[in-house]
Amino acid sequence: MTQNLNPKVDEFLSKARKWKEEYEKLRAIVLDCELTEDFKWMHPCYTFEDKNIVLIHGFKEYCALLFHKGALLQDAHGILIQQTENVQAARQIRFTNAAEIDELEPILKAYIYEAIEIEKAGLEVNFKKTDDYSVPDEFQHKLEEIPGLKASFEGLTPGRQRAYLHYFSQPKQSKTRASRVEKYVQHILDGKGLND
Repeated sequence: MTQNLNPKVDEFLSKARKWKEEYEKLRAIVLDCELTEDFKWMHPCYTFEDKNIVLIHGFKEYCALLFHKGALLQDAHGILIQQTENVQAARQIRFTNAAEIDELEPILKAYIYEAIEIEKAGLEVNFKKTDDYSVPDEFQHKLEEIPGLKASFEGLTPGRQRAYLHYFSQPKQSKTRASRVEKYVQHILDGKGLND
C-alpha cells in the first residue's frame, strides 16, 4: 500500500474488540481504491479531495461500509441498505464475517469507484425539504390555537422542523399524535429541537 495510514485509524483498529479482522479487510480494500484515510465521527473515514466517500463502522450485529452519498449509487447488486427511512443520503453494505468481505471485494471496489465518480461529477442528493413533510392535523390545530407557536416553529432550523413533523406524524392513532404534540409544545416555544 502506497497510502499514508492514519495513526488514529491504527489506534482504532488496535482497540477494536469486535470486527477487527473485518475492519482490516475493509481498510485494505478502500485504501486500494486510492482514497485518503481520515478519522471522523470516531470511525475510519475515506475521502476524495476532502469529500467524504465511505466510512467503516461496526454495530453489535454487523459491521458496515457506509457510503455518504449511497442513495446516488446504482446498486446493481442490490446490497445497499438504508438504515432508517429518515436517512436520506447514506447507504450501508453490511457484513457479519470476513469471508463475506473477501467474496464481495470486486463489487465493493466497483461501488467505491462509482462513489468517487459521483463526487468528481459534483452530484448531490436531493434532500426532502421541510415543505415535503405533511403537518399532522393535531399539530396544525396547536399552531393555530397557541399564540407564538407557529413563529417559534418557523424559527427552528429546517432539520429540527423536519424531526418534529416526522415524529408527530408517525403514530397511527390521532390520540397518540396529539399527546406527542402536547408534550413538545413548550419545547418548541423555547426554541428547542426534539432532542435538545
